[in-house]
Amino acid sequence: MEKIVILTGAGISAESGLGTFRDEGGLWAAHRIEDVATPEGFARDPKLVQNFYNMRRAQARKAEPNAAHYALAKLEQEFTGEVIIVTQNVDGLHERAGSQNVMHMHGFLEGALCAGCGHRWPAPLNMKITDRCPKCKEVATRPDIVWFGEMPYDMEDIWDHLRSCDYFVSVGTSGNVYPAAAFVQDAARHGAITIELNLEPSAVVSDFAESHCGKASDIVPEWVEKMLSVRK
Repeated sequence: MEKIVILTGAGISAESGLGTFRDEGGLWAAHRIEDVATPEGFARDPKLVQNFYNMRRAQARKAEPNAAHYALAKLEQEFTGEVIIVTQNVDGLHERAGSQNVMHMHGFLEGALCAGCGHRWPAPLNMKITDRCPKCKEVATRPDIVWFGEMPYDMEDIWDHLRSCDYFVSVGTSGNVYPAAAFVQDAARHGAITIELNLEPSAVVSDFAESHCGKASDIVPEWVEKMLSVRK
């Protein structure tokens, strides 16, 4: 049974109105990464960080999946093998489009995490610095987001998938953030066919066997239809 591992980054959600921290004029433009996306920033000003992620959570809830998200959900439903989505995104649009095998390596906006005991629970729309953990009752609530300097989630399982897949496909990623930027090399070393689908070539485009540029809502559905048609 063939296995496809798909890495998705902010580029797949850009057409749904969710910008990256490199975009001008978005939520990230008004904040330094060091202030809102690091454990140190949270320790300095937890209220600022909570408010920032409250805004991101509200924005994500208003966004709708686009054709690229729906195409990957269709691939999972109709492909005769296994499809795993490893996403750097925290917006939940893959699940809302219908994908089920999704690994959130950078966490999830809809999750809350206790910094004290590690308990997780669904996040309210507006998290507050006074919120208590429902398990240990400590005032230690933070967004369940992997910040810079922290270890991404599920890495052992992700490496196992990369080393056993037949296809590794990267969609909408910059190739600037590790460890995700190294996924293509690891998959290729273990025999996978590697494909990049991106608005423009990433920083690691030379590591891919194939590269296709264009809007995610155009090139992802085209690639999915190709994959499904040759297996009918």
